[in-house]
Amino acid sequence: MKRTIRTTALTVGALVAALGLPAGAAHADGTAPRVDLRTLIVSDGGPSTGAIAAELDAAGTPYTEIDLTQAGRPVIDAAFLADTVDGRPRARFQAVVLPDDNPFPANSPEMAALAAYEKTYGVPQVDAYTYARPQAGLQLPTAGGYSGSVDGVEAQVTAAGKAGPFGYLSGAVPFEDNSPTVAESYAYLSQPAAGADFTPYVDAPIPGQSGRRGSLVGEYRHDGRRELVVTFVYNQYQQQFRLLARGIVEWMTGGVHLGASRNYFAVHVDDVFAADDRWDTQLNCTPGDVDCPIGQGTPDPIRMTPADVDYATSWEQSHGFTFDLVYNAVGSDDERADHNGADPLADRLIADRDRFRWVNHTYTHAFLGCKQDVSVVPWKCETDQDGATEWVSRQDISDEISVNRAWGQKAGLPLDNTELVTGEHSGLRVLPQQPDDNPGLAPALADNGVTWLASDNSRDPEQRRVGTATTVSRYPMNVFYNAGRAGEQVDEYNWLYTSRAQGGSGICEDNPATTTCLPAPLDTATGYADHIVPLETRIALGHVLANDPRPHFVHQSNLAEERIAYPVLDGVLDGYRALFADDTPLVNLRMADIGAEMQRRSAWQSALRAGQVTAYRIGDTVTVSAPDGVDVTATLPAGTTLAGQDFGTAYAGARSGWTASAGQPLTYSLPASAPAAPASPAAPGTTVTGPVTAPAPHARIPAGVTARSAPTTAH
Repeated sequence: MKRTIRTTALTVGALVAALGLPAGAAHADGTAPRVDLRTLIVSDGGPSTGAIAAELDAAGTPYTEIDLTQAGRPVIDAAFLADTVDGRPRARFQAVVLPDDNPFPANSPEMAALAAYEKTYGVPQVDAYTYARPQAGLQLPTAGGYSGSVDGVEAQVTAAGKAGPFGYLSGAVPFEDNSPTVAESYAYLSQPAAGADFTPYVDAPIPGQSGRRGSLVGEYRHDGRRELVVTFVYNQYQQQFRLLARGIVEWMTGGVHLGASRNYFAVHVDDVFAADDRWDTQLNCTPGDVDCPIGQGTPDPIRMTPADVDYATSWEQSHGFTFDLVYNAVGSDDERADHNGADPLADRLIADRDRFRWVNHTYTHAFLGCKQDVSVVPWKCETDQDGATEWVSRQDISDEISVNRAWGQKAGLPLDNTELVTGEHSGLRVLPQQPDDNPGLAPALADNGVTWLASDNSRDPEQRRVGTATTVSRYPMNVFYNAGRAGEQVDEYNWLYTSRAQGGSGICEDNPATTTCLPAPLDTATGYADHIVPLETRIALGHVLANDPRPHFVHQSNLAEERIAYPVLDGVLDGYRALFADDTPLVNLRMADIGAEMQRRSAWQSALRAGQVTAYRIGDTVTVSAPDGVDVTATLPAGTTLAGQDFGTAYAGARSGWTASAGQPLTYSLPASAPAAPASPAAPGTTVTGPVTAPAPHARIPAGVTARSAPTTAH
């Protein structure tokens, strides 16, 4: 690989003087600088810096992004990086993220300014994806290393990584290999260069080099600076990045930053007490539901049994997990009416009611939007003689909510009356037939004190207000409500996701953006275990690892008969526990708590976008100011106190949480064991031992090497 390398070595004092760092940044009296809790991301439009930005966005961690490809962008110079506030030197960024170890032209004054800034204020730099070379502390890959695909490779967190920023992981970092025909991950595996102060944090075996391992993520200390050197390409969806993202952020911020990240998983089981209609493998529709023309087929409903309840409670106990049972009481009332008052399923569920969380799903699971005309497929909204949409009434909606609630209260179910899941998320807009919410929905919710209303994430993903209620979007798992057996699931899956020529519905060929389309039908005997389970596991685990609290939902039918939901749930929970240390557990919240978390995040993000949050560190004190009524989120070292009390809750080796703000500054006291704050900056002209090297231009990534975007399937 041909490249020109030119380096310029200057003392910090010379650089400070030459670049005109503000005089206020130099205080002979040792005044500690103020370091703002904000990251500078210098992007080249590539997926790696984009992934780090997405991680910060999800956590609520502020950053400033400069896109090197944009004309008229700000120039990175001393004045941009640092200034003086109230006579105190201020570092405007606590960390710097670059697309590689040096994305600038040779002898760039911008790279020189960054190098001087990082050394002066002790600010670390992340090289989001760089070539392995001596300027990054590594040998060239041609010197016994490796350049190429790492699809399917299982990397490992080193002892130093576990003792440092990646201690929340158990050790293994598997790289995805989702397709045999698509190159998904490219990497440079190399060992530290001779004499370099380089510590690998994550490494992998070097192919063809027995016993030798190459770094994928490591820390390079040189010239008074620290760089986190990442030598594999990734995007924000890939599991390997999702596993390492937390550690990258903790390393670059020293564990002191705004925002927080946890791994969430909640599973709602809809239609409990009721029965779900079954897919007909001959008719390719569901008799009894609106997708089958009236009169076609014979309904053969699927309903749990007491043995299924026993299995569910045993499974919960063995996995340390709690289901949310979303119930329709009419199912039990009808069962008792048809069987002389007997309903063994309801008896068992009520006896074990405290083993689950319970959510109101309306009494009959009625459609609560427009009045449906189901004489046609797909259905349409009924209209009056003037062409106006006819709606289910406010009173009917209210009755569905209140009757089901009263039934649950009589049965002693531990309900939260603020939560509601309507049948099929109805009442909310449904495109294309019903583009607006039922106007009677919001007042009916208010009549019944409902403040958290479930929505379908695949069609209504953003949290929004519906009168006095706020939506909580749920992820539909692609385990169908009308399947109690694996063969039924695969048959319907083939119908939906194969072409007409292959015997399918053709929906996929008519909608090319759908990502789950199949090249050929799945084997009904093996397709569920071999294809659907791994795919659904990967999608759900991806949500878990993305700091996404939204719940997932299946149906009671999926816990009955062949219990087809469990292989997916086992894949998520067992896979998670194999990857993470005990101090980083899954967080399993109920719907109201998820809604509150999402609501706090929204308010926080709005305040960040409006520039209403100020946060900085001076020595061992962190000060945060936010608008009155906006809760503050932060991640800080264990032992941090706020107003003399321990801050936050423990997670992944740190403390994090929300703090109510009354519009007054919050002052956090860091423990003595916290990473040291930057010392007083060197005065202009002061020589600090060791040269500051303005690194050479990056040896560009080989053409054609990209990170493939993971599929985002809308179920």
